[in-house]
Amino acid sequence: MDRHLEKLWTTLEQVDDHAVTIRAWGGKLAGVLSAGGRLLACGNGGSAAEAQHLTAELVGRFRADRPPYAAIPLHGDSSSMTGIANDFGHEEVYARQVRAHGRPGDVLMCLSTSGGSPNVLAAARAAQEVGVVAWALTGPAPNPLADLCDEAVAVPAQETATVQEVHLAMIHLLCDAIEEAV
Repeated sequence: MDRHLEKLWTTLEQVDDHAVTIRAWGGKLAGVLSAGGRLLACGNGGSAAEAQHLTAELVGRFRADRPPYAAIPLHGDSSSMTGIANDFGHEEVYARQVRAHGRPGDVLMCLSTSGGSPNVLAAARAAQEVGVVAWALTGPAPNPLADLCDEAVAVPAQETATVQEVHLAMIHLLCDAIEEAV
């Protein structure tokens, strides 16, 4: 356990400078959500859980009691996901939903520990097509997702668990920044 915590602590120190980016995202996202825009979020496995955690904090609340925001975890609709996967292939499960739900000015948060998940990359490309801003939380850079998105924060850790734990800390920092901006 001590080794795990040591890796986490070291990685958190390495991403400390990215807090400025996350806080800036929070300010921008507060404006989007307050104006009636949406946050769409996607990822696979643990990253899907992180995406859902983020959207739950925004639809519910993080710290402060405030109006709910429009935030959609794209993996949350199992009927759409399975239907899209069946009819169009797994790579399209998020991209098709971005095209359906995304409006110019909305934000897509892409989470991927590898930065190379084909369905998350396709979602980022779909965001570009429909005028949705795409941000990414990834594992080590360089990676295709960080290169494809408008902005990205790459976590320089080799272990998936460490990347996901840092992503969760960044999600909480983002939520805090949104509520401060509102």
